[in-house]
Amino acid sequence: MQALLLERYSRAGQPDWLVRLRILGKRLVWVTVVRSAYVLKRTLDILIAGPLFLVLLPIFGLLALAIRLESPGAALFKQTRVGRWGQIFTMYKFRSMYMDAEARKAELLADNEMTGGVTFKMQRDPRITRIGRFIRKASIDELPQLWNVIKGDMSLVGPRPPVPAEVDEYSLSDRRRLEVTPGITCIWQVSGRSDIPFPQQVELDVLYIESQSLLTDLKLLWQTVPAVLFGRGAY
Repeated sequence: MQALLLERYSRAGQPDWLVRLRILGKRLVWVTVVRSAYVLKRTLDILIAGPLFLVLLPIFGLLALAIRLESPGAALFKQTRVGRWGQIFTMYKFRSMYMDAEARKAELLADNEMTGGVTFKMQRDPRITRIGRFIRKASIDELPQLWNVIKGDMSLVGPRPPVPAEVDEYSLSDRRRLEVTPGITCIWQVSGRSDIPFPQQVELDVLYIESQSLLTDLKLLWQTVPAVLFGRGAY
């Protein structure tokens, strides 16, 4: 590739050393822009997720107690998810289902209401506890993922991280979602959440990847507030 570029620019009558210098300069500018964008995004994540996690710790304790009182078992649900470039990590949520939920999933697959096929959603999922239905509606179950953001597994804004079984069913175009760090909120999360069919979720995620910026992230974080308060598409 570099030889082709040198050949192309050499036709303009420029010395090879000057052509190489121009190519090196453009590469340096591009790397600087990309890395600066990452640093800004990471800084925003730490500045928001860190203090918010500390402030919410007492509430986390009360929620954990309420969850265990209704349904014996761990208050936190740990699940393997796929992050940027296929990196595997453990994602945390407050448990909103009974402990045998995964074992019972096979019985309910025929009732999957998510259009597109690779994810499973039911509005009246019998595996969800009473308090689980509330924390899902208010998106409170996702708050432990602030720890994932602090660790660097996730970002505040980005495509939602899939489970490995979902990735196995991805098409090549679906895999574009894995080009960036996954997030707690994203475009389709503030635009209808589970009411949006899976293929359209992918389209919105790709739109974010192609146009992401600090301003876009701040806008999506702001739009997340009413989306959570009104609970549209959450179940």
